[in-house]
Amino acid sequence: MSKAIGMVEYKTVSSGIMAADLMVKTADIDIVEAQTVCPGKYIILITGDLSAVNASVEAARIQFETHLIDSFILGNPHEGILPAIYGASVVEDIEALGVLETYSAASIIVAADVAAKTAAVELVEVRVARGMCGKSYLMLTGEIASVTASIEAAKKAIEENGMYLDSSVLAHPDKKLRNKLM
Repeated sequence: MSKAIGMVEYKTVSSGIMAADLMVKTADIDIVEAQTVCPGKYIILITGDLSAVNASVEAARIQFETHLIDSFILGNPHEGILPAIYGASVVEDIEALGVLETYSAASIIVAADVAAKTAAVELVEVRVARGMCGKSYLMLTGEIASVTASIEAAKKAIEENGMYLDSSVLAHPDKKLRNKLM
């Protein structure tokens, strides 16, 4: 993974496509994902050096501000984020399960980064607005105290921007549930 990741999330596909073009023209970044997500929002996830990611995200924020829903820039993101987004996380067992939901795609990635860096937890999944009417969620596992601390830290990190929806911590999920989640 490069040194930084960033995302912008727009209300319209047209603004999103225009923003994606502006972002790659602004600085030397790579587009990880540029696509429509539910319910017709458009997200652009980029990677590159921190200064390039910052310049690209800021340019897109400013130029298409009227249609902007949310955005972020993360320097040195946790290494488990992209595998959790793309379903490539390898988790052997679920001890305690933490779940956090947000109203935006960008805020769930910020929450995942904070959660993964707060305590010894493993990201199970980060669902970015696909099939969720624009909402997003993350699931993580570890010891109950670590999961609780991580969920609380993630919640606190995103509450200020109004994108937090709900969260829970389940101490010992039933084996039938664990089998479905893994």
